[in-house]
Amino acid sequence: MRQVTGRRNIDWLTVFLYIIMVIVGWLNIYAAVYQPDAPTSIFSLSLNSGKQLMWIGGASLIAFVIMMVDFKLFSTLAYPIFIVTLLALLGVLVIGHSAGGNTSWFKIGFIRIQPSEFAKYALALALAKYIDDPTVRLDKWRYLIMAFVIILIPFSLVMLQKDTGSAMVFAAFFFMLYREGMPAWIMVLGLWMVFLFVTALVSTTLVAGGILGGMVIIAVIYIVYNKRPKSMIFIVVGIGTLSFLFTEGIDYILYDIMRPHQRKRIEVLVNPNIDPLGVGYQVTQSKIAIGSGGVAGKGFLEGTQTKFNFVPEQSTDFIFCTIGEEHGWIGSLVTIGLFAALIIRLIMLAERQKSRFARVYGYCVSCVFFIHFMINMGMTIGIFPVIGIPLPFFSYGGSSLWAFTMMLFTFIKLDSHRTQMLARN
Repeated sequence: MRQVTGRRNIDWLTVFLYIIMVIVGWLNIYAAVYQPDAPTSIFSLSLNSGKQLMWIGGASLIAFVIMMVDFKLFSTLAYPIFIVTLLALLGVLVIGHSAGGNTSWFKIGFIRIQPSEFAKYALALALAKYIDDPTVRLDKWRYLIMAFVIILIPFSLVMLQKDTGSAMVFAAFFFMLYREGMPAWIMVLGLWMVFLFVTALVSTTLVAGGILGGMVIIAVIYIVYNKRPKSMIFIVVGIGTLSFLFTEGIDYILYDIMRPHQRKRIEVLVNPNIDPLGVGYQVTQSKIAIGSGGVAGKGFLEGTQTKFNFVPEQSTDFIFCTIGEEHGWIGSLVTIGLFAALIIRLIMLAERQKSRFARVYGYCVSCVFFIHFMINMGMTIGIFPVIGIPLPFFSYGGSSLWAFTMMLFTFIKLDSHRTQMLARN
């Protein structure tokens, strides 16, 4: 079949959203590093804004190349790209550059490349390739376990780099697995474990035990009243017992598995006043900056919290507090709206795909963006622990911008050829 690459087949709405987000992000990076007593051009390479413009140029070239190559290449090279990325993750453990306690970068002069950012792209391709096989059914254990293994390999390598934040993003792919047939009870189990973890953090053993005991009693009463099989009572009691033992093991996770700074970040999340000048300082100052913006903000380049460098890493992981301070509630709402529009649009595009490969890949991309968006904004306002992941297209950084661009434009390319891709299920 002759390939037809017409501009009319490209989803220009997604491209437009990308361009707007990159430009707005670039302007806010400049606002985050701008100093009124020594004003410097936004294009200066001495500032992160100037360097980001260079990364934007590279991202534009990446997007152009992706749109020019044969769309079949992504499926063909999915596994090779995944293997090369795994080798890069291994390599960074041996010859990587360390910063902030993490060994996650290759450093060449002033350029730093973070393989873990590209691992999300490679994993999305690999999972799409695996699930595209018509024999693969995720409601069958042997296929589901293989999908888990594919996710676990890069996750483990990133954890060895001590980059917990990037590793946590890999949980996004489980949402895609659920869409493609993974049993719902696995998702419920995961959410239940999160609930137990939070319960153990914010309450005592006695309170946690009381909550679980009360839930078990209610479930047993329901079973008896509705004359359900008595075996369900033993199942409920067993689940309650295991849940209580899990909550009892939270202390072991906190004090024997997590590193001290990770534990402190979680403790600050529960009690923001526990270390206001230490671990809690960054989040406290971020919330002050966002709150001080009011409804309409202080104006572009007028943020006082920003200008006096009260918020560390403000042009990277905490770029959202610059938006909140200088553009207020309105600017924050617009930013959230842009992400919501992009994610919803990606889901819509994924659902209209005629091939399973493209649909799975599209859901991987939308889920990764959602996790980054949710956690990054959540940590700037103090409802998630600080784990150090960027806000897509807004945060300063070449690796993240290039990786997100690759993810997005690969899907745009696949979508533009959806009528040429055979539906396999």
